[in-house]
Amino acid sequence: MEDHEFLEAMARVKDGDPALKLLLKAIKATAKGGIGKLRQRNSRGEVPFYEPWPALERETWRPDIRAAVLSTVRVIMHRKMMKTAAAADIYPVAIATDCLVYPSNGPSPLDLLPYTPDGKPVTGTFRLGVSPGMVKHEGTQTVLWAEEQFEKNGGLFNIARNIKSGRPADDDGE
Repeated sequence: MEDHEFLEAMARVKDGDPALKLLLKAIKATAKGGIGKLRQRNSRGEVPFYEPWPALERETWRPDIRAAVLSTVRVIMHRKMMKTAAAADIYPVAIATDCLVYPSNGPSPLDLLPYTPDGKPVTGTFRLGVSPGMVKHEGTQTVLWAEEQFEKNGGLFNIARNIKSGRPADDDGE
């Protein structure tokens, strides 16, 4: 699928079959929850902080594996940022756990992703798609929106956490 066709298909997902949207949400939650269970904390305070909690007894409690998975993803993302910077001389203005915000001359990722003269993505840079290692367009906001967010929320505000909805995120980005 060509990049512009992919963007059109992703835009249609919002208006798609509600049952399929629920299935997609369940798949994403399973993957995210699976990584989270590898390092489950004593979140509800059911056990005093100085005593072991039940999750520590599970064979699936493997914070080392979780850390390895997350660090691999971050290293790959940083390599792609550097390749994109070298190919297109463009750098992110905000970074969250799995979201990058780039300045662009237009509202589409096609306005900033680097392509070879024959229309193929430059090797090693970000590519649109749904396979692991590929990216999707989360959202577009204006510079005025970003400035308004900084004025409302102070200098420690990260626009990468809000670019999708345009509203402040409720979670910690993990």
